[in-house]
Amino acid sequence: INDELKAMVERYIQLSGMKEKIIIHSGNALDIIPTLAETFDLVFIDADKINYSNYFNLVIDRVRKGGFIIADNVLWSGKIVLPPDQVDKDTRALQSFNDMVHTDTRVESVLFPVRDGLMVLRKK
Repeated sequence: INDELKAMVERYIQLSGMKEKIIIHSGNALDIIPTLAETFDLVFIDADKINYSNYFNLVIDRVRKGGFIIADNVLWSGKIVLPPDQVDKDTRALQSFNDMVHTDTRVESVLFPVRDGLMVLRKK
């Protein structure tokens, strides 16, 4: 939900030559995702950290076998390794998300420790 970026996004979509193939959904993803009927090959999660687990749960059953979910910022500047009493709610949410997807038997995962960390999940 970032109205300030809407004009820039629309400009780059226009420049891409793919405008007729791109649909913009603007608003709260927790409200929008349940209204979509699509099946996904790739989902990129880079939003409010508190809801990473919710986003994953909303899309996992609609990702094709062999499809990918990529979650950004999963290392959170290294804060995810801090003890529970030293972390904020965003860090705690990312710790929970990382634990959840690591034990989810529907996906296999690999963590790329670049910048703030990318978790790449492939649906089995």
